[in-house]
Amino acid sequence: MTTPVVTRFAPSPTGFLHIGGARTALFNWLYARGRDGKFLLRIEDTDRERSTEEATQAILDGLSWLGLDWDGDAVSQHEAMARHAEVANALLDKGRAYKCFSTQEEIAAFREKARADGTSSLFRSPWRNTDAADHPDAPHVIRIKAPQEGQTVIKDAVQGDVIVANTELDDMVLLRSDGTPTYMLAVVVDDHDMGVTHVIRGDDHLINAARQITIYEAMEWDIPVFAHIPLIHGPDGKKLSKRHGALGVEEYRAMGFTPAALRNYLSRLGWSHGDDEVFTTEQAIEWFDFDGIGKAPARLDFKKMESISGNQIAMADDATLMRDIDAYVAENDATKLSATQQSALKTALFCLKDRAKTLGDLLAKAHFVLGERPFTPDEKAAKALDPVSIGILKELTPHLQNASWERDRLEEAVAAFAQAKDLKLGKLAGPLRAALSGRAVSPSVFDMMLVIGREETLARLGDLQA
Repeated sequence: MTTPVVTRFAPSPTGFLHIGGARTALFNWLYARGRDGKFLLRIEDTDRERSTEEATQAILDGLSWLGLDWDGDAVSQHEAMARHAEVANALLDKGRAYKCFSTQEEIAAFREKARADGTSSLFRSPWRNTDAADHPDAPHVIRIKAPQEGQTVIKDAVQGDVIVANTELDDMVLLRSDGTPTYMLAVVVDDHDMGVTHVIRGDDHLINAARQITIYEAMEWDIPVFAHIPLIHGPDGKKLSKRHGALGVEEYRAMGFTPAALRNYLSRLGWSHGDDEVFTTEQAIEWFDFDGIGKAPARLDFKKMESISGNQIAMADDATLMRDIDAYVAENDATKLSATQQSALKTALFCLKDRAKTLGDLLAKAHFVLGERPFTPDEKAAKALDPVSIGILKELTPHLQNASWERDRLEEAVAAFAQAKDLKLGKLAGPLRAALSGRAVSPSVFDMMLVIGREETLARLGDLQA
């Protein structure tokens, strides 16, 4: 019988949901959802000084906005501290861990001498094999007895077999002198207790896997499948940082990227399915597997992100897009769209979706249905509405009054007028666009006329003042 797949995302609540963390969550979610498995969420909040409720909420909000639903309740690592200590003491009882009474000063002196002698600075505790009868009544930590000979093999689903010489492994601390667990212990215990079968995370954790395997083996627990994915770098190939721009998911949300667009882009950031660039989330769930993940760091490409975003907006159904727009407007503290504006916008989506790269871009192009008469033209539109152009539009008005209000008939009417006036259609379209929208950039003038209707079109032309 095949063991059900269980993945997890385990962020530290010390700040926003990082774009790299969002991709890790996405990969875990895709892998689980594609195999009818479970995707769990664990908040690694053992660092009490840095962990905040605000950061935890930001992570939950970011995942929810991205559409990455998790199974069950989010788990707090801090709340399992007693369980972590129980495992540390179990290892002590099994002889696979020991009490270490070395002070910080003694450890520092050991490392200083090792550097001076040109030997390994990995701390080798003198308490590893000391009889318990010789232990002092003093503060101590509990350390794992790491193997000192041979090698540890990390069977990684992305990196392949990674071999680590056991001489490179130290007897890491499991339980601090104040009784609190270290991250290295807590993560293994939590993954085991939560039934995690696949640990998908950044390759900056690769060396941690070798150290964590020593705990799995000492406890005689099943080792999960490890899949360490390359990190995301900036466009310049360097580690992603503030200088590259937005780092948090909420920043991309505020910039007008839709959840579907960010899911699509992030899934392509380090993973591929042939030459497919734009695809649905359902396709990503079906296709995602480890063999499509590359080993080289992925580079953030804002132009590609915008391109994929534009495609996803064009692909979106109107109901989903309207929900995304409402959320975007609320996120940016803009005035909420009225029922009339929402209705008009939904009617206009057919001529807006194919032309927008972000939701902000779409709303800017929707000014012709969101604005109010009389439209005040922007600087570029005002240039198109010189006295001569206004005069021509006033001559066009009677032709539109009598035209059948269908796209083909409107095009014929405007083309016939332009021909009669010996004008190129482009020369007429610019002023007409400016008159109908107050902008130099908008959907097709004929699409706008269809959306706003005959009466409104003629009213806007009537507003023009030479």
